[in-house]
Amino acid sequence: MAVVLLHGLLLLLPLAALLLYCYNATFHYFCKMAFFNCWIVAVATLLSPIAALRGRSVENMKLLRAAILPLKRFCGIKMQVRGSEHLNIKEPYVIVCNHQASLDLMSMVEVIPERCVPIAKKELMYMGTVGWACWLSGIIFIDRHKREDAIDVICQTARTMRRENLRVFIFPEGTRNQNKSMLPFKRGAFHLAVQAQVPIFPIVISPYWDFFSSKDKKFTSGTCTIQILPKVETQGLSPKDVPRLTETVRQAMADALAEMSASHCGDQGAEQPLLPCCTGAGASRGTDSLEREEDMTGTRN
Repeated sequence: MAVVLLHGLLLLLPLAALLLYCYNATFHYFCKMAFFNCWIVAVATLLSPIAALRGRSVENMKLLRAAILPLKRFCGIKMQVRGSEHLNIKEPYVIVCNHQASLDLMSMVEVIPERCVPIAKKELMYMGTVGWACWLSGIIFIDRHKREDAIDVICQTARTMRRENLRVFIFPEGTRNQNKSMLPFKRGAFHLAVQAQVPIFPIVISPYWDFFSSKDKKFTSGTCTIQILPKVETQGLSPKDVPRLTETVRQAMADALAEMSASHCGDQGAEQPLLPCCTGAGASRGTDSLEREEDMTGTRN
């Protein structure tokens, strides 16, 4: 009798989990985040041996991108990209993007061009197979706690961009931010663009408020809009122009984010279901000297 009851309880567990997934927002959130993170670890583990055959190369980013692109469908996120034609140039450039959450990874692979690598915090390199896959893909690591090392990486990257026709993807806010306004930008990305004399392409990801919030433990389905703004030239600029350049780009991105936020609020007239699984899938103060920069670059947390 006890065995029968035990079997019955075991059969009920999947049903209970399914009901919790459909009707409990917190359980739903943790399930989807667990799936998201497991997908990243699995992709890194499976692709690392293949990428290792080629060695450390920016070309390995194609493998990571192809493996991460399908993740948006499983998470119920629809991507809309506007202004993709702006990136259709052959020269090297710097991409700067607002940073809201780990979900930005899906937005990044949606728009990242060929021969483009992100700049990431050095701690990522020590995250097992994920760090190994990132290193093999040519991702540039910055030690945010050692200013001299960060300066050296920026200088080396500026030389490499021109020599190898490399594009670089940076989150200049430096940390995740789900507020209604952008954080002040770190200037590393702008020093990099000025040193390499390459253009900057600002990219703005629309707010996730209607379908994702780590604070409220909400992760449903929704639509994410990615707006690629026209390029900002840096030809002829010098380090003393970096503060003004930084604020100009930040303001353009903040204006685009405010417009997208207003549009999202206007699109939420109808009340949304609790969970989709049951219905379908300020001016920054600075210095003209690079050596006095407090934090050289924005990196993903």
